[in-house]
Amino acid sequence: MRKPRDYDTELDSLDQKAKALKQRKIIQLGELVIACRADTVPVDVLAGALLSISSSDAPVQEAWRKAGSAMFQRKARSNERRATAPNTASASAAEGGTLPLDREPRTA
Repeated sequence: MRKPRDYDTELDSLDQKAKALKQRKIIQLGELVIACRADTVPVDVLAGALLSISSSDAPVQEAWRKAGSAMFQRKARSNERRATAPNTASASAAEGGTLPLDREPRTA
């Protein structure tokens, strides 16, 4: 005789995985905002800009995609140069290798 499946446990497991994926997505979006230095923009302005992205036409979005891709390529090349530098610890500290997290969170 087969052992019955525990659907509640399976659903709980899937729910936990979904929550973890959602949390990861939120963290990655926050990191993207910080990497683009959009955290210096007021929240309502940033929200308006994001809303305008969805209503933009394809050529405008393609131009933005190219600019974003170029930004990530510049960062990757910069990270490669730091990794091959003779004294990487002092170089990254001198360049401010970490993002400043001392800002107060914004309130909307």
